Amino acid sequence: MHFFSDNAASVHPSVWAAMQAADSPDFAYDADALSRSLDEAFSALFGAPCTALWVATGTAANCLALSAMVPPHGAVVCHHEAHIEMDEGGAPGLFLHGAKLLLAEGEGGLLTPETILRRIAPIRPGVHQVQPHAISITQASEQGRVYRPQEVAAIGALARARGLGLHMDGARLANAIAHLDCTPAAVTVEAGVDALSFGFIKNGGLSAEAMVFFDPALAERVRFARKQSGHLQSKGRYLAAQILALLEHDQWRANARAANAAAQELAGACAGRLIEPVEANELFVILSEPEKTALRGAGFDFYDWPAPQGAPGAARLVTAWNSDPVHVAALARAIANL
Repeated sequence: MHFFSDNAASVHPSVWAAMQAADSPDFAYDADALSRSLDEAFSALFGAPCTALWVATGTAANCLALSAMVPPHGAVVCHHEAHIEMDEGGAPGLFLHGAKLLLAEGEGGLLTPETILRRIAPIRPGVHQVQPHAISITQASEQGRVYRPQEVAAIGALARARGLGLHMDGARLANAIAHLDCTPAAVTVEAGVDALSFGFIKNGGLSAEAMVFFDPALAERVRFARKQSGHLQSKGRYLAAQILALLEHDQWRANARAANAAAQELAGACAGRLIEPVEANELFVILSEPEKTALRGAGFDFYDWPAPQGAPGAARLVTAWNSDPVHVAALARAIANL
């Protein structure tokens, strides 16, 4: 019974069907009909003109988007636990040709204008210190917390005042929007986001993520960078098909709601054990080593997690769009009975 990661979840049936339907000759790279329709599909989703480009991984989506905002001599402000800092193997440094990550603090993995200013205010203008060019926020955060629209808007206002780009790592953007029950625009373009990665792989996709740009100039730069970095796939229609399948009939939102509901069911059994409020599909739970051993012995898989000071141990539990209700209920009972 797996609660490792939504990366390990099955592919949604609509995605397989869409890829099969796309299995006929069309133009190569991103000149096919499905890839050309992405701009219209995402413009309708966000209620604003935008350019959408597919790519195969979240790491590439984040780093390519940032590469359009940040020169090699510049820097990106991000949380010290952000995925681009902790889990992308130095890819930002490679894609941004040496640009620096400026690490800021924030409760629950969330940045605020105050913590951003605390990090960048001491930087002197001029060539002797690396200057920030963009802010990157993660939605939902690496601790499963969600930025409210007004919180993103406050950061967006700071970015505009400072002449910085605002990037959103939206690996679990669907889960965040489902939790907020808001429009996709409210927490992105209307709040000042310039570019984002829209995660589909964690949400039922196979091998496709979307980069969405609300500034067409950024998208044009990334078209070239995507090719140069080896991420322009020749049969791109299969990536576009996955994305469009999950956009159709708001399947992305239904999948996110299912994952979030499973997480809430587990949260109800974790009273007194939760390290962070459960706002998406991740739970960070205090568990001692004997308790973890007992759960694993009963057939539950999950990752260990750094424990807060004074806690006997901790684990991360992640639900997915297709988490088996029987398995979720069994884990909830097992935790409640510890």
